[in-house]
Amino acid sequence: MCFMDIPVIDIEPFRTGRDRASVARAWDAAMCNTGFAVIAGHGIPDALLNGVYDKAQAFFARPLDEKAKLSFADKGRGQGYLPMGSEVVGRGHDADAKADLCESLTFANPRFDAKAPDNALDARLYRANIWPDDMPGFRDTVEAYIAAGRELALTLMRLSAAALDLPKGFFAPFFDRMELNLRCVLYPDQPQAPDAHALRYGPHTDFSGFTILRQDDAPGGLQVKTADDWQDVTAIPGTLVINAGDLIQRWTNDRWVSNVHRVINPPRGVMGSTRRLSVVLFTGPNADARIATLPGCGESKYAPILAGVHSEQRMRETYGAVS
Repeated sequence: MCFMDIPVIDIEPFRTGRDRASVARAWDAAMCNTGFAVIAGHGIPDALLNGVYDKAQAFFARPLDEKAKLSFADKGRGQGYLPMGSEVVGRGHDADAKADLCESLTFANPRFDAKAPDNALDARLYRANIWPDDMPGFRDTVEAYIAAGRELALTLMRLSAAALDLPKGFFAPFFDRMELNLRCVLYPDQPQAPDAHALRYGPHTDFSGFTILRQDDAPGGLQVKTADDWQDVTAIPGTLVINAGDLIQRWTNDRWVSNVHRVINPPRGVMGSTRRLSVVLFTGPNADARIATLPGCGESKYAPILAGVHSEQRMRETYGAVS
């Protein structure tokens, strides 16, 4: 892989139809090269981006016993509140990896709050969310952001169809009941130097479709693996970081890259707070979508797989048994 800088791509010309071709070419190049892009012109208002960030900050500022009310009895699906020490995402890339230095709050697609799962895979992977009902406006803001993220994910799939020379609506049947998981991750200050091999988030790849990240600019941030080093992903106000997950790489027969990334510890001696909060929306196909090598992506290296089975396997590797 010939690694270049992670590009900033304005997708507004694609969204409006003003210049679809050049945006599609830039998208294909980014996904082939690093699997990462920073996007502008995405259509999600700053007020909503900042609103969900502020609501998450308010939640993490609460006492532990209050936050724990949003925890599930098991952690097998990564849903709800997970305290510090719950995850070791880097163990697949570092045998000596320690627990990640973060806490998180994850909400599954709110459609599971209102109706029974559509199939057995959904039932194994997701359940109704637990909401902090004593925090006015929290649920409304989170649900509005997930809805906006869903529309952006559909745009990214139309952009991907154009980049791969597929019909405009090719991916629509795979995403009408799409996977959506909103994960708010707090990386607290580190007054003491952490143990060796302990990172804010260890080296890993994401599970499924495109990940949509709203990051802040606190010290100790996101890095992407290069051929022989790590590259910082600079926070640019108003933009979102997008990366391809493992299922995208499999679907494109390795044409597009699900790249290893991590969140590093802040440098020692930095003055002021290094507290960092990321708002991450994981997207993916319907759980029962059959994923086979896309047309035009060469002779298949992978057997077909259901998207939910793939996610279930990856969840088990990260969190243990899915119950």
